[in-house]
Amino acid sequence: MAPVPQVVLTIAGSDPSGGAGLQADLRAIAVHGQLGAAVVTALTVQNSRGVMHVHPVDSGLVAAQIAAVLDDMPVAAIKIGMLGNAEVAGAVADAVSGTSVPVVLDPVITSTSGAALLSDAALHVVRDRLAPLATLVTPNLAEARALLDGDEPDAARLADLLGVPVLLTGGHAAGDLVTDVLDFPGEGRTREFSAPRIPTPHDHGTGCLLSTSIACSLAAENSVVEAVEHGRRCVRAGLVAARGLGAGPGAVLLLDLPRGDGF
Repeated sequence: MAPVPQVVLTIAGSDPSGGAGLQADLRAIAVHGQLGAAVVTALTVQNSRGVMHVHPVDSGLVAAQIAAVLDDMPVAAIKIGMLGNAEVAGAVADAVSGTSVPVVLDPVITSTSGAALLSDAALHVVRDRLAPLATLVTPNLAEARALLDGDEPDAARLADLLGVPVLLTGGHAAGDLVTDVLDFPGEGRTREFSAPRIPTPHDHGTGCLLSTSIACSLAAENSVVEAVEHGRRCVRAGLVAARGLGAGPGAVLLLDLPRGDGF
C-alpha cells in the first residue's frame, strides 16, 4: 500500500493561465508526491502578457476556507502567496496564528508584468501581523525594499525587523550570477547561495515555485536550510524546462524533482 501523502496548503490568488498562483502551487505540490489543498484569496484576469484585473475574495470566505481545511485535513505545511488587500491579509493572519506547522510566506506585491497585487494597507498587515508568524519569508529585492519602507534590500535587517528567517532572492539583480541570501534573526547566521543565471525569458512563477517547493520540503521535516537548498534546485530545474506557450513570458515548469531530492 502506498504511503499516505503529506498535505500542503497553499493560500494564494488564482492565475487562470496556470503560470503562477494556486495553479502553479498545486502543480509543484503534486510533483512532490504530496496532496495540495488550496484556499483562493483573489480571482485574477491574466495571461502570459500580464494581469488585467484583480478581484479579491471576501475575507470572511477566505477565513472559512482555511478553517474548513485545517479542521479536517492533516496539514503538514502552509504556503502563503498573493493576498490582495488588508482584510484578506488580516483574516489569513488570524487563521494561521494558532497553527504549529511550518509556514512559508511569499510576500507578493506586484506581478512579473508590474501589476499591483497588494495594497499599501495590506503591506503593513503582512509585515506587522503575518510575517512574524512565518517559518520563512521569501521576498525578492523589490518586496524586501517595500517591507523596509523603501530602504535598500538587506536580508539581515529584514530578518531582525520581522523576527523570523528571511530568504532574500536575487534573481531580479543584474549579472550572470544569481545570489540568494538566507538570514536567521539574532543568530548571526547568514548563508549565501550562488549559481550561474539560466538564460531564459520564460520565468513566470519563479517565486511561487520557490516558496511552494520550500513548503513541501518543510512538510517532509527537513530543516530550513535544507528546504531552501531544495527550493533553489527546483527553480533551476523549472527554468531549464520552461517553455513559451503564449505571447508573453512562459511559466517555469517543474516536471520532476531534481536528482537526489526524493520524496
